[in-house]
Amino acid sequence: MTARRHKGLLRTTGLAGIAGLAVLLPGLAAAQQNAAPGSAGPEWQAPAGSSIQQRAGGAALAPQATPLANRPVADRTPSPRLPETVEPTADITLDGTVSDAEAPDEAATVLADSLVLQGDQTLIAAGGVVVWYQGARLVASRMIVDGESGELTIEGPIHLSRPGAADPEAAAILIADSAQLDRELQDGIVRGARLVIAHELQLASRQATRSEQGRFTRLDNVVTSACQICAENPVPLWEIRARSITHDARTSLLHLDHPQFRAFGLPLASVPFTVTAPDPTVERRSGFLRPEFRTTSRLGFGMKLPYFVTLGDHADMTIIPYFSTSRTRTLELRYRQAFRNGAMEWSGAISRDDIEPGETRGYLFGAAEFELPRGYNLGVRIQAASDRSYLLDYDVTEADRLWSGVTLERIKRDKLLIARIGNYHSLRDYEDNDTSPAQVADALWQRRFTPNYIGGEALMEWSLHAHRRPSDEDVKGRDIARASFGLDWRRSEILPGGFVGAAILGLDADLYHVAQDSNYEDAVLRAYPTTGVELRWPLAGYSGGATHIVEPVIQLLWSPRGGDNDIPNEDSRLIEFDEGNLFSTNRFPGWDARETGLRANLGVSWTRIDPQGWSIGLTGGRVFRDRAVNQFPKDSPLSGQHSDWLLAAHYDSGTGLAISNRALFDDSFNFSRNELRLGWLRSDLQLSAGHLWMDSNQDEGRGTDINEFTANIGWQIADGWWGSAETRYDFTANQAQMAALDVTYRNECVSVEMGLSRRFTDSDNVRPETSFDLSVRLGGFGRQKDIPGTVARRSCMR
Repeated sequence: MTARRHKGLLRTTGLAGIAGLAVLLPGLAAAQQNAAPGSAGPEWQAPAGSSIQQRAGGAALAPQATPLANRPVADRTPSPRLPETVEPTADITLDGTVSDAEAPDEAATVLADSLVLQGDQTLIAAGGVVVWYQGARLVASRMIVDGESGELTIEGPIHLSRPGAADPEAAAILIADSAQLDRELQDGIVRGARLVIAHELQLASRQATRSEQGRFTRLDNVVTSACQICAENPVPLWEIRARSITHDARTSLLHLDHPQFRAFGLPLASVPFTVTAPDPTVERRSGFLRPEFRTTSRLGFGMKLPYFVTLGDHADMTIIPYFSTSRTRTLELRYRQAFRNGAMEWSGAISRDDIEPGETRGYLFGAAEFELPRGYNLGVRIQAASDRSYLLDYDVTEADRLWSGVTLERIKRDKLLIARIGNYHSLRDYEDNDTSPAQVADALWQRRFTPNYIGGEALMEWSLHAHRRPSDEDVKGRDIARASFGLDWRRSEILPGGFVGAAILGLDADLYHVAQDSNYEDAVLRAYPTTGVELRWPLAGYSGGATHIVEPVIQLLWSPRGGDNDIPNEDSRLIEFDEGNLFSTNRFPGWDARETGLRANLGVSWTRIDPQGWSIGLTGGRVFRDRAVNQFPKDSPLSGQHSDWLLAAHYDSGTGLAISNRALFDDSFNFSRNELRLGWLRSDLQLSAGHLWMDSNQDEGRGTDINEFTANIGWQIADGWWGSAETRYDFTANQAQMAALDVTYRNECVSVEMGLSRRFTDSDNVRPETSFDLSVRLGGFGRQKDIPGTVARRSCMR
């Protein structure tokens, strides 16, 4: 049977199982009453920043930075992740047996050492019997086919499977001592039965009954477990015993009658009714997800018990009550919906706790994205919180500046359009929302083209910007609107001797309107042309099988001198100087300030590529000017008549190890900035670390030096054990900012995750906090998400 699904169907990558069955068995029964028919749902993801969440997602050259939201403006506000959806049209074959009316009249294929056909048309097959019929395969030692009824009497050991199914690995396998089945190999009585589902969950019983063309398999007085059982030690780590368990092959559900949960052979919990749970192939279904136990120094011991509700294929909701010992009552909700042209996700919580007695606290985050005609994409984002302390106390996010608004973008091969309008809200103690830009609007249009007659490559840009401060005070409540035009042109030619020359032209024009600031004119118009030349000499050589590439570069640029004192600098205060903008015509990140005057950008790079796969590279350079200017802050590495020296190096082993270092220093080797990054990615190790040193700079908001080390690591401790740790240490303050340690143990039937974290931040609104998280998941119920590390498996020795 084939069903067609359209874009807009939600997909989940993990499934909750039964963890802490003393809690979940009653919960699964409730799911049976409230869902249709009810079972577990997708794995609940811990919030970003949670210590229980897997942090080492992959080695990088440095610890993963906070994702930048809305590419035109690097505001570093958090971007919620949209739900994953399936492809626009995906054909999915539902495993099951077709009816006789739908199935073609197909003959069976029988292989055996001995085949005897008696006079009454009874067929006796003995010795290595293998039968193929309508996608099913039967392996047995002896089989008798009744000539009149066609019923089969089978002697084992019996192995009945469906290798012709759409997903043979997920199909159920029936193993038995003997059986009596109908001619379709579907219905009948099976003795000494063992049902194995997706090579993960085993159900064992003395007798099983199959009915309705193999859809239902009922096992009486049954025991089930996902743990491997050895003959010398037949007691599994955990097991569930029940009067009967019925497996529905069409819905992939297990119905457990009066189940009893045991660990190490000892009964721990039981329920006097029928419980419904998913088999290991289920990806998404209503029901309770695995609970999370959490202990924090501010909230005490508590538990989260998420309940997942499917609202069709296109939407779902997760309800997460959080109870802590007399300190908090919290209800968290997450709603997701997918459409044919997009998806959205909303999450929020409301709390009453002892941290802020008598206050109602909470947050609301939402994100949506839709595809519009002609390649446009529309995005919507909502971010609100009662206070930053709430986001940290409840492990939501470490963000301290939130943005809500609407974005529109269209990206083509030679065109770019991005626009957005929204509102900022700062949660920082030292930022006043009344005097900070709150309402902000941006629009950016770019087009890259080849001009007629003169050739080369040109980039035309139009941009609009406006921001408003809520305050009506003079100077403090300054509002700005800007319209800008930019045109850059570059043409490169190969010259004699292997040199590569380039001509550079540019024009930038801005129109400003400044309101509520008596220090500036209401309207300001300015224009800056730029002209320059560039000469490169790429050289390549070979030595001992290795390739060496050397490229010296000199770039001369000129723009008419002009002061920016008639325009407030709001978007170009944080200035970077690295190998990425060493040969840039303008190193200011925004529009409010422009680099002018006569200047020369000089640099050289060397790269060695070894035939064994590793490589190393160096880049050095400096900026020279005809005179000292005050365009850049006096403590900036770009200030003065010449900049600091830039030296960058990188190494790539080709086997997962990468090292990068960037340094800025003056003629006396006094370092103003140095950044070291290291990453190492192997199957048993995921390391990402970095150290940053930056001099203080009052103009850039740094009253003290920055001397910080950040690292996260994931490693294989032992078979089945995976550990991950994260830390951030401030050497200037001589104290750690945060530290976390997570340990996960996973074998074939259980996963245990433990996390310990400590936040050392101390301010008026944020207090230090220690938290411990624990989560347990039993295998075999719902599909489990893959995580790094190995799985410890029990070894059965004979």
